[in-house]
Amino acid sequence: MSDPMPATTPASQLEQKIQARTATVGVVGLGYVGLPLLRAFFQAGFPVLGYDVDQEKIDKLHNGESYLKHLGTDFALEMSQSDKFHATTDEQKLGDADVIILCVPTPLGKHGEPDMSYITRSTEIVAKVLRKGQLITLESTTYPGTTRGDCIPILAKTGLVVGEDYFVAYSPEREDPGRQNHSTQTIPKLVGGVDEVSGKLATLLYGAAIAEVVPVETAEIAEAAKLLENIYRCVNIALVNELKPVLASMNIDVWKVVDAAKTKPFGFQAFYPGPGLGGHCIPIDPYYLTWKAREFGHHTRFIELAGEVNNSMPSYVIRRTMEGLNEVSKSMRGAKVLVIGLAYKPDVDDVRETPAAEIIKLLFEHGAEVSYHDPHVPLFAGMRKYMEYRMHSVPLDQDAIKQADCVLIVTNHSNIDWQMIGDNARLVVDSRNAMADVLPIKGAYVQA
Repeated sequence: MSDPMPATTPASQLEQKIQARTATVGVVGLGYVGLPLLRAFFQAGFPVLGYDVDQEKIDKLHNGESYLKHLGTDFALEMSQSDKFHATTDEQKLGDADVIILCVPTPLGKHGEPDMSYITRSTEIVAKVLRKGQLITLESTTYPGTTRGDCIPILAKTGLVVGEDYFVAYSPEREDPGRQNHSTQTIPKLVGGVDEVSGKLATLLYGAAIAEVVPVETAEIAEAAKLLENIYRCVNIALVNELKPVLASMNIDVWKVVDAAKTKPFGFQAFYPGPGLGGHCIPIDPYYLTWKAREFGHHTRFIELAGEVNNSMPSYVIRRTMEGLNEVSKSMRGAKVLVIGLAYKPDVDDVRETPAAEIIKLLFEHGAEVSYHDPHVPLFAGMRKYMEYRMHSVPLDQDAIKQADCVLIVTNHSNIDWQMIGDNARLVVDSRNAMADVLPIKGAYVQA
């Protein structure tokens, strides 16, 4: 930082610890966001403290095991053997941390409203152990104003003064599980403090572990920027999803259309259609802004329309499956449907908000006999709206394919033998263009 702080203030003491990499970095929530972040700070030389309510996660980390496949296992083993790593379910241990980073879920309630309970609860936990000289940062995606308007009032009940005794910033997560060309350390990090000192300390902290840090003027700018990133993707995916059935009725391949359009070197970025949105961000985050906008008298019609289009895609996939079955003289009721892929995107084991869950639900409701294969997800144990389903992945071989009346492709994992499917399936319904390079396809083929 360009302007050193007086040597005896809580801010200057924390600054010195960060610069010396002796500040203990605590991470609350060791999931898809928190665990990679913990790893990044550990690899940067900081002592780290992981907190989660799930004892199984804590036990695995202490045993040197990673429960997130895309991260590999070497780092977990290295951490477990180091005295700079600790993990716990004891919230009081967070008092030992100089920095506490909140990486907790921000789901939607049953009426589509933001569920702030995880942020509220984790901030209350921090308030119990808050002391002078701590930096608290929030990484969970949320509506603008959360850090200042929701978190600080809870922390202020301690009597400590933000910006003087303790420090608060917002730095949105930008994780993309399974992406090979970027990691937590290489994705530029936005940082916005609730005051100047908090912003400088947070920038210094993240700069010690992340290759590029981008400070912004306020926490609210960082909060809004994260929403814009995800809304941008949501709206553009909705556009091609809306075009998909339109072009299909004209006997035009939407994937070939997108590939043709992306040859333009400016003014166009390729987005591809699919069976619906998945992951924790894009299906959920835009609604945080639509909800907050109403408080200020605005109706975000564009964002809500995009959500409607994307949410309709599982039903479109089912309709196309019915049409495909009709082509081979089968009805949906009683048809054996083998779903390929349960994860929300290729080559990960992440099933958060996966459209496959809704597709499987609709298949059952229409009377189909459903099984699935996913090499990354051996067990589907249900999730929120789908708790009644408990299924195991079946082996994918010629017999399984031949016995199915329909092979329905939901996720195009790279290690699936698509040629074997093309050689043996009676009917393939493809929502991902996974069979584009498979020739010939011996049975019936329907794009969905």
